Amino acid sequence: MCGIVGAIADRDVMPILMEGLRRLEYRGYDSAGVAIQSALGELQRFRALGKVAVLQAAVDNTDVTGNLGIAHTRWATHGVPAERNAHPQMSDVSGVSVAVVHNGIVENHNALRDQLLEWGYSFTSETDTEVIAHLLAHKLKVGKDLFSAVLEVSQDLTGAYALAAASPDDDQRIVVTQAGSPLVIGLGEGENFIGSDAAALLPVTRRFIFLEEGDIAEVRRDGVTIYDAAGMLVEREVKQSTMSDASVDKGPYRHYMLKEIFEQPGVIAE
Repeated sequence: MCGIVGAIADRDVMPILMEGLRRLEYRGYDSAGVAIQSALGELQRFRALGKVAVLQAAVDNTDVTGNLGIAHTRWATHGVPAERNAHPQMSDVSGVSVAVVHNGIVENHNALRDQLLEWGYSFTSETDTEVIAHLLAHKLKVGKDLFSAVLEVSQDLTGAYALAAASPDDDQRIVVTQAGSPLVIGLGEGENFIGSDAAALLPVTRRFIFLEEGDIAEVRRDGVTIYDAAGMLVEREVKQSTMSDASVDKGPYRHYMLKEIFEQPGVIAE
């Protein structure tokens, strides 16, 4: 089950992203990756097959830092477990760059892929997610901003999904949307976050907005703006989490399934 984490702040967000990925390991995954807006003014991507620890080792071998980034743990659906199929998926053509992390399935990806091939795009993965990245790049090339691009592309997607997009050409925000797959926004002071669930963000915030079906949001350092499926500006309730760190930690158990088995008597009693 895939996991998303993202952050935008005035501090280096790489440690936040990597800790978020570790806290999403309970979902099960086969690969992991991160894209970060570096001081060079470009998105730098790191991907690895296997555990988050393998990705961490790759990141530790660099000195890359940045104030905006998105990251992902992937469970293979379209395409075998492989680094080329790991997220973030990127489109980098004609001077336009965009990165996407995505949970769920785009059911009409084959038709969209055929259209993109006709337009001259090439693919380096077998994922439906790369289709989204190229569609966003196509919108950005004709002058759309990142929010408008995500809004328009989401209307062309059929299926259940949650996604987050970032672009160095529009580097003051992360844009997210969801339809049939959960996504949460974490609120900080002068910084904000996104995640597949609140557990990924507990080290940095306890205040969360749970997006509703079809919502699209831009997440900036100074705030969050949310629109509903009809394109109307909306306010969503901010909720305070009381979840404990123990709920997302493996504790003394070898893996999360074993932990869940041994927790069953207590959960039933509660």
